[in-house]
Amino acid sequence: MIEVLVVDDDFRVAEINAAYVSRVPGFRVRATAHSAAQALAELAGGGVDLVLLDHYLPDETGLSLVRRIRQLGHHTDVIMVTAARDIATVRTAMRYGALQYLVKPFTFAGLRVKLEAYAQLRRALEGTQEAEQDQVDRIFGTLRTAAVTTPLPKGHSAPTAELIRRVLSDAASPLSAHEVAERSGLSRSTAQRYLKRLEESGRLDLTLRYGETGRPEHRYTWAGRG
Repeated sequence: MIEVLVVDDDFRVAEINAAYVSRVPGFRVRATAHSAAQALAELAGGGVDLVLLDHYLPDETGLSLVRRIRQLGHHTDVIMVTAARDIATVRTAMRYGALQYLVKPFTFAGLRVKLEAYAQLRRALEGTQEAEQDQVDRIFGTLRTAAVTTPLPKGHSAPTAELIRRVLSDAASPLSAHEVAERSGLSRSTAQRYLKRLEESGRLDLTLRYGETGRPEHRYTWAGRG
């Protein structure tokens, strides 16, 4: 079993990511952490093979934590799982030795591809002391195959999902499906369909607002914000 430490400041997102990991054969969640300090405490106990690491942590950045992990002599592998998408952060993650970089929001299938490529890499390296060039190329190629974008479920388009992400990310407070439809220019039925799917995949936070009568109104916040 590949033992995984899931690090995310958002408790709900950490739970979702941990549930995703548990669904991939060969992987097991050893622990979850919500700060750099908690993550280091878990690593000090040993037994962690892979860290799924958010960049936005309350006590320091994920990149700073990666650097400290290496300075402390931990050889645990790291996959960044974060909403940070600026090139400077991506490049620094590469320089610090992160094996993969997964941008939020993502589907279970998107994470599964990264984890399966990582498992394949570990198998390729097991028992290997020296490698010829073709073996080296295959080893590095296992990670590049995971860069293929995983499609959204049938009937959903990436541009529409991105439009909803922008609308919710720019909002100062949670929005209803009607408000999302108005601000995005989508029909209410389309907005509701995407909001339901995005909420089920853990990309949105759902809250209920109760009025004096009738059913409560569903209101949505983008879970990947900061």
